[in-house]
Amino acid sequence: MSTPNGTAPEGRTAWKKTAAVAVPAVLAVGALAAAMAQGALAASFAVSGSNFQVASGKLTSAGLASYVHTDRDADDRGHPVALLGIGKADLTDICQAARVETPVGTVVFKLTAGGDAGPVRADSLVIDGEDLVGDARFGTAQIGRDAGTLDAVPGVKGPRGKFGLQAGTIEVAGVKSHAWSATGGNFRLKGLRVSVSLDGRTCF
Repeated sequence: MSTPNGTAPEGRTAWKKTAAVAVPAVLAVGALAAAMAQGALAASFAVSGSNFQVASGKLTSAGLASYVHTDRDADDRGHPVALLGIGKADLTDICQAARVETPVGTVVFKLTAGGDAGPVRADSLVIDGEDLVGDARFGTAQIGRDAGTLDAVPGVKGPRGKFGLQAGTIEVAGVKSHAWSATGGNFRLKGLRVSVSLDGRTCF
């Protein structure tokens, strides 16, 4: 029902106009979610001014892709990293910790999950790390492959002509890394615990 001038009466919704605005927004959100699930948006955001620790007792995955990348912070400072794309990650546990300056002193922001609560899982996990320490086993490794042709992890592909590596499977025990960002689709964190404390311990 409409008024003589064609506008919706007070208290009514002009559904055609609403749909014209809402549909593109819904499609955009859907595309964004799909890209995040594929890891395609890794490092597309400004990272914070400091790195953080990532640790796990054991990480296994079907699919690994890696190449050199540069993360940038809000001041456009570059931070060179090894981008590690992990297809379907299973971790026995996970710990992430960062030291954060506050008006009351330096605090430790810490996130832990897994362990006795069960494994941590993530699809298309992407870690932009300065380093990675652990005892590793790669299956079907291809080292020196053109980064623009990587296909082991959907959505994780580097600049054409640059150095890259990938593997069909990966297993790393005693994972320790200093990272600038970590993203993943369908993160499942059993036994999640987040804490902030002045006297807190980091992951390692």
